[in-house]
Amino acid sequence: MKKAIIGKKVGMTQVFMENGECIPVTVILAGPCAVVAKKTIARDGYSSAVVGFDSIPERKLNKPELGQFKKANLAPMKTLKEFRFDDVESMEVGATLDVTQFTVGDKVDVCGTTRGRGFTGVIQRWNQHRVRMTHGSGPVHRQVGSMGSIDSARVFKLKNLPGRYGHERVTILNLSVVKIDLEKNVILVKGAVPGPKGSLVTVINAVKKK
Repeated sequence: MKKAIIGKKVGMTQVFMENGECIPVTVILAGPCAVVAKKTIARDGYSSAVVGFDSIPERKLNKPELGQFKKANLAPMKTLKEFRFDDVESMEVGATLDVTQFTVGDKVDVCGTTRGRGFTGVIQRWNQHRVRMTHGSGPVHRQVGSMGSIDSARVFKLKNLPGRYGHERVTILNLSVVKIDLEKNVILVKGAVPGPKGSLVTVINAVKKK
């Protein structure tokens, strides 16, 4: 990994290019993030950096959480994520990561958490068909259908049943960086990004470039 940053999804809009093309984009408030700690191959067996984002009052952290920020001489932060960079020797604890590491035209992977839908039935969760609506089909039309074999005494594993739907980590690959606003720390990427407005996302350089 060469480039990585934590941000918040602001929303979606559209950008008109010079040739008149209208491109739908997602606005991401990316950083600035601070390097809270780093791990090296010699000491930890792998190379990575612990990055913090979004300030938070000290009273909302316990003593161990607060200690790592005091060790790095940094203000407390709400979100911590670890990124495996190719080289962290050049990074210094306390350094700032911002949108300057990205350029227009870069391919990035954006990871976020999808919107939670709560407890849902099989029609919404698994896109199953409902019971026919004709007379004599029963009072319930959105219930679960057959549970399997007529002689079975149990429900088989992997059966599509009602349950919690949404709130899953999803990564969208190979999104193009359309525009960067250095003053506002904003990245505009082409297409949609998982999660509602205000949700946390991570932007890294594309792993599987097309």
